Amino acid sequence: MSKIVRLRNVCLWALLGLLLSWLLSCQSNPSSSQEIEFWTMQLQPQFTQYFNELIATFEKENQGVKVRWVDVPWEAMENKILSAVSAKTAPDVVNLNPNFASQLATQDAWLDLNKQLTTENKQQYLPKIWQASTINNISFGIPWYLTTRVTIYNKDLLAKAGISEPPKTYEELAKVAAQVKEKTGKYAFFITFVPGDSAEVLESLVQMGVKLVDEKGKAAFDTPEGVAAFKYWVDLYQKELLPPEVLTQGHRYAAELYQAGETALLASGAESFQTIENNAPNIAQVSAASPQISGKTGKKNVAVMNLTIPRDTDKPEQAVKFALFVTNSANQLAFAKAANVLPSTEEAVKEYIKELDKGGNAIPIEQARRVSATQLKDAEILVPAMKNLNQLQKAIYENLQAAMLKEKTVEQAVKDAAQAWNSR
Repeated sequence: MSKIVRLRNVCLWALLGLLLSWLLSCQSNPSSSQEIEFWTMQLQPQFTQYFNELIATFEKENQGVKVRWVDVPWEAMENKILSAVSAKTAPDVVNLNPNFASQLATQDAWLDLNKQLTTENKQQYLPKIWQASTINNISFGIPWYLTTRVTIYNKDLLAKAGISEPPKTYEELAKVAAQVKEKTGKYAFFITFVPGDSAEVLESLVQMGVKLVDEKGKAAFDTPEGVAAFKYWVDLYQKELLPPEVLTQGHRYAAELYQAGETALLASGAESFQTIENNAPNIAQVSAASPQISGKTGKKNVAVMNLTIPRDTDKPEQAVKFALFVTNSANQLAFAKAANVLPSTEEAVKEYIKELDKGGNAIPIEQARRVSATQLKDAEILVPAMKNLNQLQKAIYENLQAAMLKEKTVEQAVKDAAQAWNSR
């Protein structure tokens, strides 16, 4: 009997030992405590190798920290991150654009990076680009990669219209539009007025000197400058210098028309050259790039992708460290070259232009990249981060359409757009 008791005691102590070891293990290595989740937008499979190597390097330099990378389709990201933030299951680092991220920033969804980063951290990035992810003096995103629009133009079509240089201003653009239509029967360019699509028209108002909202968030465009900007677009449409589809088709249609040789100009990123070469090699052969068209302000648009960190993350230190690693100058430069985009740190931009200059800009896409990169000194987010930005665009676009279709005067369209925004 004593042997049985001793054996039972031995087993009991062994079981208790295993249980104690398991409990201690759980305490020293909480479930997923050293794993951070990182979401990007539609970067697989093209950049899978880049990110696998990037993550491996980070994990090697930060022993014990693991990164789980999740790539989300572009069209699914907004709903997915909204659901995750609401359910408090958001990733630790997420790739968004400032306009959408700002909507959640007004709901206090993101970590306040002013409390997480040093002045030295922030000064690495282009100042105007850093401001793109700031609202009410709170920084909610770290700049990552950028694109600026360039004007891709069809040299042959412009030559047939008797035009030697592409337009640089909206004033010149109106003259070119009339000349191209008269001489060739084609349109100079396409720009969309569909409310839920590109914000290019909204940005053009800013470039023309229009202030969209005041410090209190009220409409500030019911001014002589606002009326003049509305009239500019209304006149072009009513003179039939814009394709009628500008009221119904989105920005993608602009690329389709250009590739078909039906328009002389395309406002797009430098990377669009590759698409044109693939889809319309004959058009690509007669295409070149010039700076983005602007108004009297000389301002130029930049599109920003950033990295945000949800306020509810339980790993803020690791998340911030990883976001700074992804966006440091060396890694930004490597990704910019791989993805045909622009970096957002001062050092990386200088190196990027330096390397392009070494190549001599021999091929059109390299020339377009240089034009795009050198514009960064004048580039900024033309429409600042604000709550309900989509409603502002909707009010302006719908009233512009009404004026184009002669349902309202230009003056009434401006007033109605301002009223729609103020009474939302």
